[in-house]
Amino acid sequence: MPEATAPTPTDSSEVTQIVADVLAEHPVWDGHNDLPWEMRAQVGYDLDALDVGLRGSRTHTDLPRLREGGVGAQFWSVFVPAQLAGDSAVAATLEQVDFVHTMTDRHAETLALATTAADVDAAWARGRIASLMGAEGGHSIGCSLGTLRMLYAVGVRYMTLTHNDNVPWADSATDEPVLGGLSPFGHEVVREMNRLGMLVDLSHVSADTMRAALSTTESPVVFSHSSARAVSDHPRNVPDDVLAQLPSNGGLCMVTFVPKFVSPAVREWDLAAVEAARAEGIDPADYTAYGAFCRARRETNPQPTATLADVIPHLEHVRQVAGIDHIGLGSDYDGVDLLPDGLEDVTGYPRLIAALAERGWSAGDLGKLTSGNMRRVLGAAEDVARDLQTRRGPSLATWARLDAELIAQAN
Repeated sequence: MPEATAPTPTDSSEVTQIVADVLAEHPVWDGHNDLPWEMRAQVGYDLDALDVGLRGSRTHTDLPRLREGGVGAQFWSVFVPAQLAGDSAVAATLEQVDFVHTMTDRHAETLALATTAADVDAAWARGRIASLMGAEGGHSIGCSLGTLRMLYAVGVRYMTLTHNDNVPWADSATDEPVLGGLSPFGHEVVREMNRLGMLVDLSHVSADTMRAALSTTESPVVFSHSSARAVSDHPRNVPDDVLAQLPSNGGLCMVTFVPKFVSPAVREWDLAAVEAARAEGIDPADYTAYGAFCRARRETNPQPTATLADVIPHLEHVRQVAGIDHIGLGSDYDGVDLLPDGLEDVTGYPRLIAALAERGWSAGDLGKLTSGNMRRVLGAAEDVARDLQTRRGPSLATWARLDAELIAQAN
C-alpha cells in the first residue's frame, strides 16, 4: 500500500524549513559518486591541479558544494572500466582506493573515512562528511575471493557485481546474457560478501542476476544507482518483481539521476545513439569510447533535456512498490557528463527534497530517503556478517573449480 502523505506545505518558507530540518537530522547519504575516476581522467589524481577543497566547475562535486547540498555521507565509487581485466583491473581499483584515502586525509577537517554505520555516526558527530567506498564491477576482483577480501580490508563496503560487460560469473544488464544470472562461483561471491559484511550491489546487473543474487543473499542488498523500469524501460533499471522483494530482503533501491535511466525521451535518443555507434564499430559498453561518441553526436543531434521532475516518478514508484523503508538516493554525479536540469551538481539535493515535500512527503519519510534507510541497511549487513563469521571462515573456493563445467563448455 502507498504510504500516507503529510499535509501539503502551504508556502515556500514552510518547505524551506522542512528541507533544513530534514538535512540537519538526516544528511544525504548518496550511494554513488564517480569523482575518483574523474580526478584520474582529468588530472591523474593531482589534488593541487584540481583542488576539491575549492568550489569549481570542472566536476559535479567538490567539498563546498557537498556542504551546500546537505551531503553527510558519500559512497565514492572506486570504478575502473570493464575494458580492464585481471591484474590491470585489480591494480587500477587499488589506485582508486588510494585516491579516496589520500583525498580524505588531505581534507580531514571536512572528510572522515568510514567503514561502518557507527563510523558514519561518529563523522556526523564531529561535523564531517563520511567517506565510504564501493567497487563498481566484479572485474575488480579478478575472479578471486582473496582479492575480494583484500578490497574489504582496505575499506570497500559494497561491490557492484558487474559493470557494463558480463564477468565470467555474472550477467550484466547491458551485455548479451550467458549464464542466465549467476554461475556457481557467482553465488559463492555473494555468500562471501555476506560473510564479510560487504553489501551486494545489484545496479548494472541483468534482471536474472538480480533474482539469482536475491535467492542466495542472507544480507540486505542495495541498488547503488538505479531507477524504476516501469517508469523508464531501460535494462539498467529495476523491474517491479525485484522491487517487490526488497521488503523481505531488507535492502533498498537508491534512485539515480542519470538522464537516460530516468527520462523516456532521453532513453529513445540513447537507443538511436547506440545503433549509430555500433554502425561505426564503437561498443556502447565501452564507457570511454561511447561517451566520446555521444558528446560528438549531441553537436548535430541534440539530446532531449531531462529535469528534476523526471526523477520524481521513479522515487514515487519505488516508494509505492517497495515501500518507504527501501528507497534511497544514488546520483551518479561525475559518472555522466549531463545531469537533469535542477540536479546539475551535488547542490541539487535540497531542490529534490523540496519538490517531494511539496508533493506531501513527510519529514519522517524524507529522512528515511536521505540517509535513514542506508544507515539501517549497512548496520544490518554488519549484524549478518558477525553471525556468519561465527559459523564459517573465509571461502577457499575458486572460479576454476566451481565453474569448471562452464569453463570447459566455453572452450
